[in-house]
Amino acid sequence: MGKVTATINGRSYRLNCADGQEERLKLVADYLGEKVDSLIAEFGQVGDDRLLAMAALMIADELFDAREAIKEASD
Repeated sequence: MGKVTATINGRSYRLNCADGQEERLKLVADYLGEKVDSLIAEFGQVGDDRLLAMAALMIADELFDAREAIKEASD
């Protein structure tokens, strides 16, 4: 089992993943960290839970936009 340590908002998280997926998990965790950092720059330290929820909603919105674009391109 692969292991990655990700730092988000100054906190370290030890994460497990399938062998060979460590680099992918690191990239995804870094992307989440960038979203959290942008929220901190805009709103300040409003709490880990709120920042992570806001970042998750932003990423989910990006996913919905990407799915819609793929659907439109395939129609």
